[in-house]
Amino acid sequence: MQDFLNDKVRVGSQPLPTLKNIDSPYQKVSAVPNLTSQRDDIIFITSRFRSGSTLLWNLFRQSGTCTSFYEPFNERQWFSPKLRGENVDASHRGVSDYWAEYQGMEELSELYDEDWIRTELLMTEQSHQPKMKRFIERLVELSPKRPVLQFNRIDFRLLWVKQHFPKAKILHLFRHPRDQWCSFLTDDSLMNKNDVELTYQDAFYLDPWCDDLAKHYPFLDKRFTPHPYQRFYALWKLSFLFGKQYADYSVSFEALTEKPKDEINAIFDLFNISVDPFSIEKLCNVIQAPMPARWKNYADEAWFAAHENEVDNLILPFLKR
Repeated sequence: MQDFLNDKVRVGSQPLPTLKNIDSPYQKVSAVPNLTSQRDDIIFITSRFRSGSTLLWNLFRQSGTCTSFYEPFNERQWFSPKLRGENVDASHRGVSDYWAEYQGMEELSELYDEDWIRTELLMTEQSHQPKMKRFIERLVELSPKRPVLQFNRIDFRLLWVKQHFPKAKILHLFRHPRDQWCSFLTDDSLMNKNDVELTYQDAFYLDPWCDDLAKHYPFLDKRFTPHPYQRFYALWKLSFLFGKQYADYSVSFEALTEKPKDEINAIFDLFNISVDPFSIEKLCNVIQAPMPARWKNYADEAWFAAHENEVDNLILPFLKR
Protein backbone atom coordinates (compact mmCIF):
# COMPACT_ATOMS: atom_id res chain seq x y z
CA MET A 1 0.00 0.00 0.00
CA GLN A 2 2.78 2.46 0.86
CA ASP A 3 4.50 1.74 -2.50
CA PHE A 4 1.21 2.42 -4.27
CA LEU A 5 0.84 5.74 -2.48
CA ASN A 6 4.40 6.70 -3.29
CA ASP A 7 3.79 5.92 -6.99
CA LYS A 8 0.65 8.05 -7.00
CA VAL A 9 2.63 10.94 -5.56
CA ARG A 10 5.37 10.58 -8.16
CA VAL A 11 3.06 10.20 -11.19
CA GLY A 12 0.90 13.16 -12.17
CA SER A 13 0.51 14.82 -8.77
CA GLN A 14 0.35 18.59 -8.72
CA PRO A 15 1.07 20.95 -5.83
CA LEU A 16 -1.97 22.25 -4.04
CA PRO A 17 -2.70 25.96 -4.27
CA THR A 18 -1.79 27.94 -1.21
CA LEU A 19 -4.62 28.78 1.14
CA LYS A 20 -4.35 32.49 0.40
CA ASN A 21 -5.40 31.76 -3.22
CA ILE A 22 -8.59 30.00 -2.19
CA ASP A 23 -11.57 32.20 -1.47
CA SER A 24 -14.30 30.48 0.48
CA PRO A 25 -17.89 31.31 -0.52
CA TYR A 26 -18.88 31.00 3.14
CA GLN A 27 -18.45 33.42 6.00
CA LYS A 28 -15.10 33.04 7.70
CA VAL A 29 -15.19 32.18 11.39
CA SER A 30 -12.10 33.39 13.21
CA ALA A 31 -11.08 31.72 16.45
CA VAL A 32 -11.09 34.04 19.44
CA PRO A 33 -7.65 33.86 21.04
CA ASN A 34 -7.56 32.72 24.65
CA LEU A 35 -5.84 35.48 26.60
CA THR A 36 -5.58 33.50 29.84
CA SER A 37 -2.32 31.87 28.81
CA GLN A 38 -0.87 35.33 28.14
CA ARG A 39 -1.45 36.60 31.66
CA ASP A 40 1.65 37.84 33.46
CA ASP A 41 0.47 37.19 37.02
CA ILE A 42 0.62 33.36 36.95
CA ILE A 43 3.22 31.64 39.14
CA PHE A 44 4.26 28.03 38.58
CA ILE A 45 6.13 26.22 41.37
CA THR A 46 8.18 23.26 40.20
CA SER A 47 9.82 20.74 42.53
CA ARG A 48 10.34 17.05 43.18
CA PHE A 49 8.39 14.96 45.65
CA ARG A 50 9.53 15.36 49.29
CA SER A 51 11.46 18.53 48.54
CA GLY A 52 9.48 20.86 50.82
CA SER A 53 7.04 21.90 48.11
CA THR A 54 4.06 21.64 50.46
CA LEU A 55 5.71 24.15 52.74
CA LEU A 56 6.31 26.57 49.88
CA TRP A 57 2.73 26.12 48.65
CA ASN A 58 1.48 26.84 52.18
CA LEU A 59 3.50 30.06 52.39
CA PHE A 60 1.72 31.40 49.32
CA ARG A 61 -1.57 30.08 50.69
CA GLN A 62 -1.06 31.94 53.96
CA SER A 63 0.10 35.17 52.27
CA GLY A 64 -3.49 36.36 51.83
CA THR A 65 -2.79 37.72 48.35
CA CYS A 66 -2.76 34.50 46.28
CA THR A 67 -4.92 31.52 45.45
CA SER A 68 -2.42 28.70 45.93
CA PHE A 69 -3.35 25.44 44.18
CA TYR A 70 -1.81 22.26 45.58
CA GLU A 71 -0.58 19.67 43.04
CA PRO A 72 -3.21 20.21 40.30
CA PHE A 73 -2.30 16.95 38.52
CA ASN A 74 -2.60 14.78 41.65
CA GLU A 75 -4.70 11.66 41.08
CA ARG A 76 -6.78 12.44 44.16
CA GLN A 77 -8.38 15.19 42.08
CA TRP A 78 -8.83 17.87 44.72
CA PHE A 79 -11.73 19.37 42.78
CA SER A 80 -13.77 16.18 43.25
CA PRO A 81 -15.34 15.75 46.72
CA LYS A 82 -16.05 12.11 45.84
CA LEU A 83 -12.46 11.20 44.98
CA ARG A 84 -10.12 13.35 47.07
CA GLY A 85 -10.85 11.76 50.43
CA GLU A 86 -9.95 13.39 53.74
CA ASN A 87 -6.40 12.16 54.34
CA VAL A 88 -3.62 14.67 55.02
CA ASP A 89 0.03 13.61 55.29
CA ALA A 90 1.10 13.95 58.93
CA SER A 91 4.52 15.21 57.82
CA HIS A 92 2.88 18.28 56.25
CA ARG A 93 2.93 20.41 59.37
CA GLY A 94 0.30 23.11 59.67
CA VAL A 95 -1.81 21.76 56.80
CA SER A 96 -5.37 20.60 57.47
CA ASP A 97 -6.45 20.16 53.83
CA TYR A 98 -5.19 20.42 50.27
CA TRP A 99 -8.44 21.22 48.53
CA ALA A 100 -10.04 24.39 49.93
CA GLU A 101 -8.98 26.38 46.86
CA TYR A 102 -10.68 23.84 44.57
CA GLN A 103 -14.15 24.11 46.10
CA GLY A 104 -16.85 24.49 43.45
CA MET A 105 -14.52 23.51 40.60
CA GLU A 106 -16.00 20.09 39.79
CA GLU A 107 -16.04 21.09 36.11
CA LEU A 108 -12.28 20.43 36.03
CA SER A 109 -12.99 16.70 36.00
CA GLU A 110 -14.00 17.02 32.34
CA LEU A 111 -10.52 18.23 31.46
CA TYR A 112 -8.41 16.15 33.85
CA ASP A 113 -6.43 13.16 32.61
CA GLU A 114 -4.77 10.85 35.14
CA ASP A 115 -2.22 9.78 32.53
CA TRP A 116 -0.50 13.13 33.16
CA ILE A 117 1.04 11.65 36.32
CA ARG A 118 2.88 8.82 34.58
CA THR A 119 3.21 9.35 30.80
CA GLU A 120 4.77 12.00 28.56
CA LEU A 121 6.60 13.35 31.56
CA LEU A 122 9.09 15.08 29.28
CA MET A 123 7.46 17.66 27.02
CA THR A 124 8.95 20.17 24.62
CA GLU A 125 7.59 23.32 23.01
CA GLN A 126 6.06 21.15 20.28
CA SER A 127 4.27 18.70 22.58
CA HIS A 128 0.55 18.63 21.85
CA GLN A 129 -1.49 18.68 25.06
CA PRO A 130 -4.53 20.92 24.51
CA LYS A 131 -6.47 19.43 27.43
CA MET A 132 -3.59 20.02 29.82
CA LYS A 133 -3.30 23.61 28.64
CA ARG A 134 -7.02 24.20 29.00
CA PHE A 135 -7.05 22.55 32.45
CA ILE A 136 -4.38 24.98 33.66
CA GLU A 137 -6.09 27.93 31.99
CA ARG A 138 -9.36 27.07 33.67
CA LEU A 139 -7.68 26.93 37.09
CA VAL A 140 -6.28 30.38 36.44
CA GLU A 141 -9.65 31.71 35.29
CA LEU A 142 -11.42 30.34 38.36
CA SER A 143 -8.83 31.76 40.76
CA PRO A 144 -10.26 34.67 42.80
CA LYS A 145 -6.77 35.97 43.64
CA ARG A 146 -3.39 35.79 41.99
CA PRO A 147 -2.95 32.18 40.80
CA VAL A 148 -0.08 30.11 42.16
CA LEU A 149 0.13 26.52 40.92
CA GLN A 150 2.43 24.17 42.83
CA PHE A 151 3.45 21.14 40.80
CA ASN A 152 5.56 18.05 41.44
CA ARG A 153 5.04 16.90 37.86
CA ILE A 154 6.21 19.66 35.51
CA ASP A 155 9.97 19.62 36.11
CA PHE A 156 10.55 18.00 32.69
CA ARG A 157 7.70 19.98 31.10
CA LEU A 158 9.07 23.45 31.73
CA LEU A 159 9.79 24.11 28.06
CA TRP A 160 6.15 23.38 27.28
CA VAL A 161 5.03 25.62 30.15
CA LYS A 162 7.18 28.48 28.90
CA GLN A 163 5.91 28.03 25.36
CA HIS A 164 2.22 28.09 26.29
CA PHE A 165 2.34 30.47 29.28
CA PRO A 166 5.13 32.78 28.11
CA LYS A 167 4.55 35.58 30.61
CA ALA A 168 4.14 33.36 33.67
CA LYS A 169 6.87 33.13 36.29
CA ILE A 170 8.49 29.86 37.38
CA LEU A 171 9.78 29.25 40.90
CA HIS A 172 12.05 26.22 41.33
CA LEU A 173 12.50 24.52 44.71
CA PHE A 174 15.14 21.85 45.34
CA ARG A 175 16.44 19.95 48.36
CA HIS A 176 19.68 18.17 49.24
CA PRO A 177 19.29 14.82 47.44
CA ARG A 178 20.47 12.72 50.36
CA ASP A 179 17.97 14.19 52.81
CA GLN A 180 15.29 14.03 50.16
CA TRP A 181 16.06 10.33 49.67
CA CYS A 182 15.58 9.71 53.39
CA SER A 183 12.22 11.47 53.19
CA PHE A 184 11.42 9.35 50.12
CA LEU A 185 11.64 6.15 52.15
CA THR A 186 8.36 5.26 53.84
CA ASP A 187 10.24 3.22 56.44
CA ASP A 188 14.00 3.72 56.50
CA SER A 189 14.36 1.14 59.27
CA LEU A 190 12.98 -1.47 56.86
CA MET A 191 14.65 -0.06 53.74
CA ASN A 192 18.13 0.34 55.18
CA LYS A 193 21.23 0.84 53.06
CA ASN A 194 22.30 -2.79 53.38
CA ASP A 195 19.32 -4.32 51.59
CA VAL A 196 17.35 -1.40 50.10
CA GLU A 197 17.72 -2.98 46.66
CA LEU A 198 15.46 -5.79 47.89
CA THR A 199 13.19 -3.92 50.31
CA TYR A 200 12.59 -0.62 48.49
CA GLN A 201 8.89 0.29 48.40
CA ASP A 202 8.02 2.88 45.78
CA ALA A 203 5.70 5.40 47.43
CA PHE A 204 6.59 8.41 45.26
CA TYR A 205 6.46 7.21 41.65
CA LEU A 206 10.18 6.55 41.18
CA ASP A 207 9.72 3.47 39.00
CA PRO A 208 6.90 4.84 36.77
CA TRP A 209 8.88 8.02 36.18
CA CYS A 210 12.04 6.14 35.28
CA ASP A 211 10.09 3.80 33.00
CA ASP A 212 8.61 6.74 31.07
CA LEU A 213 11.73 8.89 30.93
CA ALA A 214 14.16 6.06 30.08
CA LYS A 215 13.28 6.42 26.41
CA HIS A 216 14.88 9.89 26.57
CA TYR A 217 17.52 9.15 29.20
CA PRO A 218 18.49 5.46 28.92
CA PHE A 219 20.53 5.49 32.14
CA LEU A 220 17.22 5.55 34.06
CA ASP A 221 16.66 1.96 32.99
CA LYS A 222 17.33 -0.51 35.81
CA ARG A 223 19.89 -2.27 33.64
CA PHE A 224 22.15 0.77 33.96
CA THR A 225 21.13 2.06 37.40
CA PRO A 226 20.04 -1.05 39.32
CA HIS A 227 20.18 0.58 42.74
CA PRO A 228 17.05 2.63 43.63
CA TYR A 229 19.15 5.47 45.04
CA GLN A 230 20.98 5.70 41.73
CA ARG A 231 17.71 6.14 39.84
CA PHE A 232 16.45 8.56 42.48
CA TYR A 233 19.61 10.64 42.25
CA ALA A 234 19.54 10.60 38.45
CA LEU A 235 16.01 12.00 38.47
CA TRP A 236 17.01 14.54 41.11
CA LYS A 237 19.99 15.70 39.05
CA LEU A 238 18.00 15.99 35.82
CA SER A 239 15.21 17.85 37.56
CA PHE A 240 17.72 20.20 39.19
CA LEU A 241 19.31 20.97 35.82
CA PHE A 242 15.94 21.65 34.19
CA GLY A 243 14.89 23.92 37.05
CA LYS A 244 18.12 25.90 37.07
CA GLN A 245 17.94 26.32 33.31
CA TYR A 246 14.32 27.38 32.87
CA ALA A 247 13.02 28.82 36.15
CA ASP A 248 13.01 32.52 36.97
CA TYR A 249 14.23 31.80 40.50
CA SER A 250 15.68 28.74 42.23
CA VAL A 251 15.72 28.30 45.98
CA SER A 252 16.91 25.43 48.13
CA PHE A 253 14.75 23.98 50.86
CA GLU A 254 17.66 24.44 53.23
CA ALA A 255 17.90 28.18 52.53
CA LEU A 256 14.14 28.54 52.91
CA THR A 257 14.16 26.88 56.34
CA GLU A 258 17.44 28.36 57.62
CA LYS A 259 16.90 31.93 56.38
CA PRO A 260 13.13 32.14 55.93
CA LYS A 261 12.79 35.91 56.19
CA ASP A 262 15.48 36.58 53.59
CA GLU A 263 14.16 34.02 51.14
CA ILE A 264 10.47 34.91 51.52
CA ASN A 265 11.32 38.57 50.96
CA ALA A 266 13.47 37.71 47.92
CA ILE A 267 10.75 35.53 46.36
CA PHE A 268 7.92 37.96 47.03
CA ASP A 269 9.96 40.91 45.76
CA LEU A 270 10.88 39.09 42.55
CA PHE A 271 7.30 38.05 41.87
CA ASN A 272 5.82 41.41 42.90
CA ILE A 273 3.80 40.10 45.82
CA SER A 274 3.01 42.83 48.33
CA VAL A 275 3.06 41.63 51.93
CA ASP A 276 3.72 43.86 54.93
CA PRO A 277 6.64 43.12 57.30
CA PHE A 278 4.33 41.87 60.05
CA SER A 279 2.84 39.32 57.68
CA ILE A 280 6.31 38.18 56.67
CA GLU A 281 7.05 37.47 60.32
CA LYS A 282 3.86 35.41 60.55
CA LEU A 283 4.83 33.45 57.47
CA CYS A 284 8.23 32.69 58.98
CA ASN A 285 6.40 31.07 61.90
CA VAL A 286 4.72 28.67 59.46
CA ILE A 287 8.12 27.11 58.75
CA GLN A 288 9.23 24.23 60.94
CA ALA A 289 12.62 23.03 59.81
CA PRO A 290 13.24 19.26 59.91
CA MET A 291 16.36 17.74 61.39
CA PRO A 292 19.31 18.76 59.17
CA ALA A 293 21.67 16.25 57.53
CA ARG A 294 19.40 13.35 58.34
CA TRP A 295 21.21 11.34 55.69
CA LYS A 296 24.19 10.84 58.00
CA ASN A 297 22.06 8.49 60.09
CA TYR A 298 21.28 6.44 56.99
CA ALA A 299 24.70 5.97 55.40
CA ASP A 300 28.13 7.57 55.38
CA GLU A 301 29.61 9.95 52.83
CA ALA A 302 31.38 7.19 50.94
CA TRP A 303 28.18 5.19 50.39
CA PHE A 304 26.29 8.12 48.88
CA ALA A 305 29.27 9.45 46.92
CA ALA A 306 29.92 6.10 45.23
CA HIS A 307 26.37 5.93 43.84
CA GLU A 308 26.30 9.63 42.90
CA ASN A 309 29.62 9.49 41.07
CA GLU A 310 28.46 6.51 39.06
CA VAL A 311 25.30 8.35 37.99
CA ASP A 312 27.15 11.60 37.23
CA ASN A 313 29.41 9.68 34.85
CA LEU A 314 26.34 8.29 33.07
CA ILE A 315 24.74 11.73 32.75
CA LEU A 316 27.88 13.53 31.60
CA PRO A 317 27.72 12.48 27.92
CA PHE A 318 24.18 13.83 27.69
CA LEU A 319 25.30 17.22 28.98
CA LYS A 320 27.92 17.49 26.24
CA ARG A 321 25.52 16.90 23.35
